[in-house]
Amino acid sequence: MGVEGRDKQKALEAGALALSGQLGHTVQRLRKAYNLSLSELSLQSGVAKSIISQIERNETNPTLATIWRLAEALDVSIERVLQTGEDAPFLEKSTKADTPILVSDDGRCRLAIIGWIKTVEWLQCYDFSADPGGALESEAHQRGSVESLSVLDGALEVEVAGVTETVKAGETLRYRCDRPHVIRNASKTPAHATMVCILKAAVMK
Repeated sequence: MGVEGRDKQKALEAGALALSGQLGHTVQRLRKAYNLSLSELSLQSGVAKSIISQIERNETNPTLATIWRLAEALDVSIERVLQTGEDAPFLEKSTKADTPILVSDDGRCRLAIIGWIKTVEWLQCYDFSADPGGALESEAHQRGSVESLSVLDGALEVEVAGVTETVKAGETLRYRCDRPHVIRNASKTPAHATMVCILKAAVMK
């Protein structure tokens, strides 16, 4: 994918020429933030592992095309990779309209997906609300998965493999979700909780 616009290309080339040791630090910091190995970043970017290693150690002067491929693999703008400022803050805001809402089969439970799309394969975060009598029935997730339910208001019941536990406001329940499980609001008042699902948790005995 090419850089559009002659002026932008010139600016980027000037930035590349002005790079110091900051480039290697930035690439390494972003790679580690995404929990990527050198091999994984190489596979995603098409840049040789040895070249990425040299960039991170500031032993090579990468071409603009190489920087562009790394930026795309790390899902950041090329300008951010080229910037010289140390530890620039990462800010990404989603509006209410941008937040997907899942509804249970009975229509009484709602899951707002508040987690980051980049982590959805191993970490999922939800804002959960349930009307009185509502129940969210879920199939088993992948082996070793663990769910953490923190109740903010009201009370919820969690049933896993025939065992039921009540969780009240201020309490957190963690449980294996690699088997069918149900979250119910058996009370007469609405319930509100946050839910974190770790799909690649350590194997539990």
